[in-house]
Formats: sequence, C-alpha cells, structure tokens
Amino acid sequence: MQNINETAAKQIVIAPLSTPYTLTQNAWKAIQEAENLYLQTDRHPSANTVKQAGLKYVSMDDLYEQAEDFDDLNNLIAKRLTSSGSCVYAVPGDGCFAQMDAIGQACEQHGFTLKVLPGVSYAKAAFPSLQNAVLCTANELPDSPDLNELLCIQEIDTIIAAGEVKLYLQRFYPDEFPVKLAVMQEDGSYKIEEIPLYTLDRRKDFFAGTVLLVPKIPFFEKSKYLYPDLCRIMEMLRAPNGCPWDKEQTHESIKGDLIEECYELCDAIDEGNDDHLIEELGDVLMQVVFHATIAKEQGRFDQDDVSDGIVKKLIYRHPHVFGNVKAETSGEVLKNWDALKAKDRHQTTQTEILCSVPKRFPALMRAHKVQKKARKAGFDWEDANQAFHKIPEETEELLLAMNNQGNLEEEAGDLLFAVVNVIRLLGLDSEQVLHEATDKFIARYGRMEQLAREDGKHLSELPLSEQDAYWEKSKKC
Repeated sequence: MQNINETAAKQIVIAPLSTPYTLTQNAWKAIQEAENLYLQTDRHPSANTVKQAGLKYVSMDDLYEQAEDFDDLNNLIAKRLTSSGSCVYAVPGDGCFAQMDAIGQACEQHGFTLKVLPGVSYAKAAFPSLQNAVLCTANELPDSPDLNELLCIQEIDTIIAAGEVKLYLQRFYPDEFPVKLAVMQEDGSYKIEEIPLYTLDRRKDFFAGTVLLVPKIPFFEKSKYLYPDLCRIMEMLRAPNGCPWDKEQTHESIKGDLIEECYELCDAIDEGNDDHLIEELGDVLMQVVFHATIAKEQGRFDQDDVSDGIVKKLIYRHPHVFGNVKAETSGEVLKNWDALKAKDRHQTTQTEILCSVPKRFPALMRAHKVQKKARKAGFDWEDANQAFHKIPEETEELLLAMNNQGNLEEEAGDLLFAVVNVIRLLGLDSEQVLHEATDKFIARYGRMEQLAREDGKHLSELPLSEQDAYWEKSKKC
C-alpha cells in the first residue's frame, strides 16, 4: 500500500482521534506513518494512544494559551500546519470543523491539498447505538430544539458550559426531566449516568468529550410549546377524532374572528400588561395557523409556505439591509417599500394604488390611508389650515341634505372625509382620536350618573334639560 505522504507533494491530513475504542484503522495508519505529526492537544485522553505508541508529535496547546481569540487561534494553527512539508493533524472527536476554514485557506495559499479522514463523534463513542438524533455542541445550540426528536449535545467542557446548557434546556423541558450524561474516563471509555436536568451543573468532571443525551418528551409533558407545536395541536383539533367545532370551520367562517382578535390585541397593547399581550398575540397567531391548516388539508399551501413567503418578502422589501440600496432615513425606507410593493402588485396607476387599500378596513382608517397615498402622488392640501376650510363647506351641504336638498348619506360621508383629512394633516390618527373622545364621553357620563345619585335622582328619569345641567357639572369635574 502506498504511503499516505507519497500521494501528494504537500498534503495536510486531518485524522480524528476520537477514543482508543473508536479510533479508525485509516486514522491510526495515517498517524503512524506521518512525517510530521501534530496534535490539537495532548491533554485529552484520546492522545494517550499516541503517547503510548512513542510517536513524536508537536502539540498545539501552546497556541491555545497565546492566542487572543478563536480566530487568532485558528490562524496560528493553520500557519503552523503549513510551515513544513506534508503533515497529519490528529484531533479529538470526529473533526476540527471550527478550524477548517482557516486551514483550507492556508492550504490554498501555500499549495497544499487537504484531506479529512472520517471519524467517530463523541456522541457515537458515548452512545454507539444512537440513531436519528439531532447533534450539536454546547457552543452551538439550536434556537429551538425539536422536542419530538432525540437531542445529543457534545463538548460540554466546563461547568460554565454545563450551566448554560441547563438553562437553555429548562426553557423547554421540566426541571426533573431525566437526561443521560456521558463522561469520558481517563482510558477513553465512557461512564453514563441518568440524572435530573436541574442537577446537570452540580458536578466538576466536565471535559471536551462530555456528551448529554436528551430523550424525546411526550407532547403533553412539555414545559414550553413552540410554533411547530401550535401547528401540530391545530392539526389534532382538525383531525377526524378532534373537536367537532374546529373541524367544521372554513376560511369564510372564521375570517371575522381574526379581525376581533386583532382588536383585542390592540387593547392589550394599550393596557401595557405583558401577560395579556402574550395571550392576545397567541390568539392572533392561532388564527393564522388555523387558516394555514385549512389550506394544507385542501392541498393548497401550508404553514411553512406562509413563513417562507413572509421571510422572502421582508428580505426583498429591505434592500437597504440585505442588499446594496442606501436608505438613511425612515422616509427613504418607506419610499423604497412603496415602490417595491407597487411593482409586486403590477400597479401602474395611482388609482390602482388607492384601490389596493382594503375595503374591510374601518372606515376612518381606510379614509386616512387613501388620503396618505393620494398625498404621495402630490394631490393634497399643504397643511391642516387649508383643509379645515372644507369642513364648513361640507357641513353646509349636509345641512341642505337634511332639508331634502341633497343626498344625506353622501354628504354625511363627505363631512367625515373632510374631518379625517384635517386630523391626518395635524399628524393625528382619526381612529385613535375618536376612540379617546368616546372614552371621554363614557367617563363624563359616569360622573353625570354619580352626581345625580348623590342628589337622590336617577339620571335616565330626568328631562334632557336637567341631564344637560349634570353634563356641564361633569365637565367641570
């Protein structure tokens, strides 16, 4: 068989050491035949095999001590590996993936070829029968684990890392949830213990080869549920043996519910209570998932298509963040957004843009939006003072209509539209202004009733003139 160092003029071979029990023949052969042998560290049990064989090597441990950060460390290691001829770099576990970019770039610069031999991961060394598990390291935990799958966390090398892993897992799993901790012994074998999750960082024997196996958790025992769980529970409700009411619903039957939930969410925002806000946000999200689930059953689209669509839209509509377009102010951002939106919808005239404002918007909101879009085309009053003069004009026309000299409904609408115009140009929101005025009316009416009761009277039984007197007293309060 040809010597590995004769296959190329200059070659770096990455040879995973793993443990003495899982060291592959190819990796060991490469290590034995190496002209220049480097160890990522000789302080790891996996290095004992090299030491016991009496092989000469250079360890990278000194570079770990002098490097300022991991980027600096990776570059120093790559520089050392390319400082001589062909070499073998023996690393614990199944590879040195954090250093591969730096090593690959150094190989390209100095004319080396790079070969990575397959190895056995810490996870496989600790749990040989492990199948279909989600693998990660303590430094690179998934944003949200799939609790329906096995989770295997490798390289829990310090008590600090163990504490961070514990806190991460406690967001999703009960404190008492049983997990399996595999700790590498001096001879490279593993000792496996089943422990409650909350005790994970109550020990000191952590090492780079430490592995944690987190079993699947029954659906109804989770400490925290995520978006995929919401999708799953909705599918369960719509299943043949699910909820009779949920199974009967269609896009049309529940479209009003979404609007109601949005209004309740707005109330929660105004209230400023986080618990209420979380609840109402969940109700809105549930409506989104409900519609997506119905569409999935019909073979039209699913929840992933909805997520995919909005992410792509946000990337496309933010070229100043994800592209090379410049937008220094929020005004420039909105201008770009509107242009891209019109392009997406193939809107070529300003009328088409005005028609794009949903008819199901509350009337004041729709009027406000239409007026704003007209302003962008240059059709607007210069300021609120100019627009204000339309109110007396529309008021007079409404008065004529009330005396059978015009269309009452049309003139009433024109007056409202004129008032919205003024409020908009004042920088206010018509919906909010009217909401606050209504709240003020309710509060004053409540004081009227209280004042009447203090006088031993029932407000509703009084003539309008006397009620009006209490109204004026209420205003003074």
